[in-house]
Amino acid sequence: MTLREVCGITTEEIARAFLTAAPAIAKRIVRAKAKIRDAHIPYEVPSEAELPERLDTMLQVIYLMFTEGYAASWGESLTRPDLCAEAIRLGRLLVELLPEPEVQGLLALMVLHESRRIARTSPDGDLILLDDQDRSLWDRALIAEGRSLVEQALGSHRSGAYALQAAIAAVHAEASAADETDWNQIVGLYDALLLANSSPVIELNRAVAVAMRDGPAAGLTLIDAILTRGCLQDYYLAHSARADLCRRLGKLSEARAAYEKALSIARPEPVRRFLEKRLRELAC
Repeated sequence: MTLREVCGITTEEIARAFLTAAPAIAKRIVRAKAKIRDAHIPYEVPSEAELPERLDTMLQVIYLMFTEGYAASWGESLTRPDLCAEAIRLGRLLVELLPEPEVQGLLALMVLHESRRIARTSPDGDLILLDDQDRSLWDRALIAEGRSLVEQALGSHRSGAYALQAAIAAVHAEASAADETDWNQIVGLYDALLLANSSPVIELNRAVAVAMRDGPAAGLTLIDAILTRGCLQDYYLAHSARADLCRRLGKLSEARAAYEKALSIARPEPVRRFLEKRLRELAC
């Protein structure tokens, strides 16, 4: 409800963030409003003593706001810089209020991703994959801030999922070129992340990292296992990742089918143009 009423994110966008149907999210929001009304819960700024018990929810709201800003779920633009900026502003305020490791980890994660936002699209607004980005465009000040926050969070020995995700982003930021990325370290961090927060999306990201370390066949086996379980069938990034690995393995008919599946689901126009381009390349 906070995402909808305070952050202004639509029900459909929230549903895509939670990988669920919009009507289900709408019902949750209606139930939450009814609970607030019936229990006469006031809208008020919580006391400092109440903040720790609300921390997980605050972190999730800020994280999902940033995620929608960094990778918009629909529309002509790949990103929504206003949402990114607001999420980072809130993250910095939260670090001042509660300098806990996971708060530092979330802020680190956001600034490290934000450091490369402008390199993710061409002047025409087309998607540029991480390996193809001009790394001279990455914001070194944000990278330095993010790395410092990661070191603080991990150094506390009380870090969790956000700090581990930030550590992965930091490894990418440290590579001056794509082929210098330490994929072994990234896979290890994903292993730790799965222990802290097991989810099919994290499994997918780990599979992609394994593909970069051990070859596309190894990654494809892992992605197929995820999809066979029925997970991420409506998540275009899963099918796009599978398509790319099939393409690299020369399985062109499977790659084409997976790209077509991804295209049928994807909503952001830059992503759709990218998938259409890949399909045209396969037809050549």
